[in-house]
This record gives sequence, structure tokens and C-alpha cells, in this order.
Amino acid sequence: MKRRLAALIPAVALAALAVPVATATSASAHAACGSSPSDQDDSSWGYYANGANERTGSSTGCASRGIAYSNDRLDYHCYTVGNDGYTWTFVRNDTDAVYGWIRDDLLSNGGSFDYCGF
Repeated sequence: MKRRLAALIPAVALAALAVPVATATSASAHAACGSSPSDQDDSSWGYYANGANERTGSSTGCASRGIAYSNDRLDYHCYTVGNDGYTWTFVRNDTDAVYGWIRDDLLSNGGSFDYCGF
């Protein structure tokens, strides 16, 4: 029995090496710096953030266009998933007319529910 098992193990190992391995490479869904999607979220305005950067893309590596404060009214356009694994919402700050991306955990209700669909 041990001999059969000993002979079987190398065969199984070789077969395992011959099988291609699928890797998890999801399509890049994040918004590149400078991207501005259309308004796809028809929810009412009035959302806010407390001192959150409005960035040119869904990454902290993208430049900040301004800061959204708790007294600013935000209009959500849509969300995407950043390379950091967080969801980000593209907003128009109705108070100062600045457009930008804000990470959803910094927004008053967790961000938009409408996917941007890049």
C-alpha cells in the first residue's frame, strides 16, 4: 500500500503542475486621476463630508481639488472601487462648484448607490 501511495504522489504533483492556475486579476474599476463621470445618481442633494478631500480620481495619490466640509451640500453622481479596495463617490460640491472623488467612508451616508460603470 505504501508503495502504491509513494508512486501516486509524484504523479499527482506533476499533474498539479500541468494545470494552469487561474489568478484573480479583476478589471481595473478605479477612476484614474482626471476622470469625471456623468451624473447617474438621481437621489436628492444634501449629503456632506467633514473635511474630506475632493480628489481628481479614486485614489489618495490623485490631487485634491478642494475640501468638502459638513456645511457643504454635495450632489452624488456615482461610485467606483478604488485600487485601495474602498468605494469612492464622484460628487459635485454645490457650495463651491468643485467636482471630485471622495472615499465613501468619509461621506455622511456612505456614498452613492449607483455604479459609474467604467
